[in-house]
Amino acid sequence: MEIKDMTKGNELKLIFMFSLPLMLGNIFQQLYTVCDTIIVSRHLGVKALAAIGCSDWLTWMGIAVVTGLAQGFSIPIAHAFGTHDKSNVQKCISALVLNAILSTLIILIVVYPLLPNILILLKAPADIMDRALAYTHVIYLGLFATMFYNALASILRAFGNSKTPLHAMIIASVCNVGLDILFVMGLEWGIIGAGVATIIAQVLAGCYCLYHVLRLSEYMPTSICKDLSYYKNQFRLGIPMALQNVLIAIGGMVLTSAVNRYGTYFLAGFTAMNKLYGVLEISAVSYGYAMVTYTGQNYGAGRYDRIKSGVKKVVLLSLATSILISIILWIFGPYFLSCFISKTSEGAKQAMTYGLTFLRCLTAFLPILYLLHAYRSTIQGLSNALIPMVSGLFELFMRISGALFLPIFFGKAGLYPVEVLAWIGAVVILIPSYYWMENNFQNVSENS
Repeated sequence: MEIKDMTKGNELKLIFMFSLPLMLGNIFQQLYTVCDTIIVSRHLGVKALAAIGCSDWLTWMGIAVVTGLAQGFSIPIAHAFGTHDKSNVQKCISALVLNAILSTLIILIVVYPLLPNILILLKAPADIMDRALAYTHVIYLGLFATMFYNALASILRAFGNSKTPLHAMIIASVCNVGLDILFVMGLEWGIIGAGVATIIAQVLAGCYCLYHVLRLSEYMPTSICKDLSYYKNQFRLGIPMALQNVLIAIGGMVLTSAVNRYGTYFLAGFTAMNKLYGVLEISAVSYGYAMVTYTGQNYGAGRYDRIKSGVKKVVLLSLATSILISIILWIFGPYFLSCFISKTSEGAKQAMTYGLTFLRCLTAFLPILYLLHAYRSTIQGLSNALIPMVSGLFELFMRISGALFLPIFFGKAGLYPVEVLAWIGAVVILIPSYYWMENNFQNVSENS
């Protein structure tokens, strides 16, 4: 069982080697997301693809809220592990388990009944409404499975273990693809089959992580944590991270609503591009997870010098990676999009043109997204969830403003740069905030 103390050793090597399994895991996660889309699109047609697309941000919101909570709940574990306080780690894990169960239940009770109304507000086209709602219902019913995997994976990452979540995601990906073929193409369950396959895959990934978490026997809690301060501290970190994702999702839903006005083919092209969006940020998300753990452990240990050095190196790494990915996707974008849009489908040529324009607009400004993840995750690792949430508000403002006003002047073309504007809105808050924090903790280090 791998445990990695990130308070010592070469910063760049630690961050990159921790990120590498996460990148591979994210690739496999994107693989089964992509396979969902490809199988649905090619077997059920462009309208089925559009049905997934019009509910994309709504389903992403549920998953992202759960993921944000799990990540926030695990930050105190990284801090405690950095101080080598086993008793503190045990209490943090106990609190995380109960917080994860309670928060997921609350999300389902509050949001699930509202799903039909939200899709109506999103102006989902009438001819795909039933399929979009069915898919969304399945994904939300599976949020317990999503939390099951993400909570356990976040515990492992807090200990510096990024390889086990990779293995779990490989298992999940292989099973998901097989179940997609069985449920969608074999049993003819339609779009619901794709959602069910994803949930089963999450459960399998969670079970694999659970086995490895339980092997950390010396850190496993022997009783329920009765100190409410642990629960409050985790919610203090988890809720802003979840709300930050809600803000991103709301902006995305407004953008989707604007896209919906321009018809099914424009929506299909936007959806195909959205499925590649995950590919665009695979490395950014992985570097972000690495920085939460790296910063969290070093913050707990009081190693502020290593945090400063690590940030410099991850910024350079992020810029180099984003430029490489931009070049690859600019060149091979048409090929990747063709995986989602069958040439024989009605409106395929129009959908391809729209999707490629969206994709190239994003790839041209991809370094901004990578800086966003690097600085946001570092600030989260410093136990500050408020600044990332404020950046989420600016991101929301820019995304909604762009989606509502740019089409007035530029028509549908005004929707292409909206996502880039949202990234800029977040970055202008995150970067100055980090360096203000860095100056403060450097002063603390000098005074001590």
